[in-house]
Amino acid sequence: MSEQIAELCRRASEAKYEVQALSSEQKNRVLTCAAKLLIARTEDILAANAQDVAAGREAGMKESLIDRLTLTAERISGIAEGLRQVAALPDPVGELLDEWDRPSGIHIRKVRVPLGVIGIIYESRPNVTADAFALTFKAGNAVVLKGGSDAVHSNVAIAAVLQEALRENGVTEAAIELIASTNRQDTVALMQQRAYVDVLIPRGSAGLIRAVVENSRIPVIETGSGNCCIYVDKDADFAKAIPIIINAKTQRTGVCNAAESLIVHEKISDSFLPLLSAAMREHGVQLYADAPSIRYLPGAEPATEEDFGREYLDLKLSVKTVGSAGEAIAHINRYHTKHSDCIITENQEIAEQFLRDIDSACVYVNASTRFTDGFEFGFGAEIGISTQKLHARGPMGLRELTSYKYLITGQGQTRA
Repeated sequence: MSEQIAELCRRASEAKYEVQALSSEQKNRVLTCAAKLLIARTEDILAANAQDVAAGREAGMKESLIDRLTLTAERISGIAEGLRQVAALPDPVGELLDEWDRPSGIHIRKVRVPLGVIGIIYESRPNVTADAFALTFKAGNAVVLKGGSDAVHSNVAIAAVLQEALRENGVTEAAIELIASTNRQDTVALMQQRAYVDVLIPRGSAGLIRAVVENSRIPVIETGSGNCCIYVDKDADFAKAIPIIINAKTQRTGVCNAAESLIVHEKISDSFLPLLSAAMREHGVQLYADAPSIRYLPGAEPATEEDFGREYLDLKLSVKTVGSAGEAIAHINRYHTKHSDCIITENQEIAEQFLRDIDSACVYVNASTRFTDGFEFGFGAEIGISTQKLHARGPMGLRELTSYKYLITGQGQTRA
């Protein structure tokens, strides 16, 4: 099967030169057509998705992950809208980043260019199939997708629609290649295709991301799992804090920007934690608390050290009491995944300290971590949230799916 994976990647490598030569208008026509076809093929996609959901339930998949897997007509409409939004965004390819003249007389321009072939390995989210295509294609790239076995039928159905849109607009279908097998050996085979794939982006659990980083021969842009933390400072406004925590924890539990850990200043623990307890009970959230916190949290269970570093993806939340903002920052930097963290405070000096010292891609003051999202940042759909520091960090939109090159113009100069 590795030979078939290599051939599929080779086709994508050939296609990238056709894709990078497309005009903005041509790319936008494909994306707009794909959006219309997704709506037109809704019943087919839902039928395929129903197979995946049924298999997930039979396998005992927890409800938060079933929710992440499930498509509805409304969600398909949202996916289509995402394609239209990407079509409406400025095309980054060819953007002039800088230019200057040298004493030698040469003129240098720095311009944005596609990465080439982007491989994406992801789990259980069929919407990623369309989102990944839209962004990589608009940024002038070809894409090779390897989704998880949980969503294989959904991914195949969506990819077929995207290839139909390419055909209808006279563009090679190899602009998107989907590895539809469900075995891990093919995932490993994709990670070895350095000759054809320019960059690899894993999107999913901490285990998946770690496996890709450790085993890939292709350069990896590391997207992170989300152990997102919220610190409630002694100068917090409780009327802001409770709704923010409810939203960050419960709006969608199976997503990487959901809050997983809460840190509270000891000076407000006796007044704030009972309010938190009542709010979390109302929303079915199980709390895991350290010794100073648990006495204010009826029904909470003792937290282990592992709880503070755990991405639950469930209605569970760890709670820690600290004596200062500095202690909160140190705790977060020890246990988080460098994704998204928040402080709730009315103290501007403490807020600025938190913004400066928290080592995360996205750091919030008085707002839910659920805003770490390409749409909410104005990027359109996103590939994922990068938690590394090289090339791209935070929500990865169009610009993050490009590189740059230097264009040098002379009039016959030679170097002395």
